[in-house]
Amino acid sequence: MRRTHAAREAVGESPAPAPEAGVGTAAAEGRDGGSMRTEFAFELPRGYVDGAGQVHRTGVMRLATARDELVPLRDDRVRENPAYLSVVLLGRVVERIGSVTDVHAGVIEDLFASDLAFLQDFYRRINAEGHTRAQVTCPACATPFAVDLAGGGRLGES
Repeated sequence: MRRTHAAREAVGESPAPAPEAGVGTAAAEGRDGGSMRTEFAFELPRGYVDGAGQVHRTGVMRLATARDELVPLRDDRVRENPAYLSVVLLGRVVERIGSVTDVHAGVIEDLFASDLAFLQDFYRRINAEGHTRAQVTCPACATPFAVDLAGGGRLGES
């Protein structure tokens, strides 16, 4: 979610750095001096329908920080209903859905259940173990190879 400087200060966050150019660009350097991908494109199965009835399907999610996972725990909505944690958390890490750049918990609440489940799974995949690649073996020829789990939003995409 994009916040103004004043909104960041209100929740104790530091000002946002200048946005990086393009999805999947390097926003930080890895330990080996190489770049690290911090933003991942996705396509929702159904799409977010805004107030004007426009459907938005593509979007961008960034990697979560420790703050992203801790701040929602202080949210009264989460304290009253722990299941609401994923809604608040996704509202923090989803940067854009279609042309909607002010993504917050209210936007996430308005998603179809299948889109919410998709984003929850996508969040787990891109934040798990610090990478999105998995080592697999071809069942036909037994050749090992790596697949990028965050590359595509649908089965068979990469």
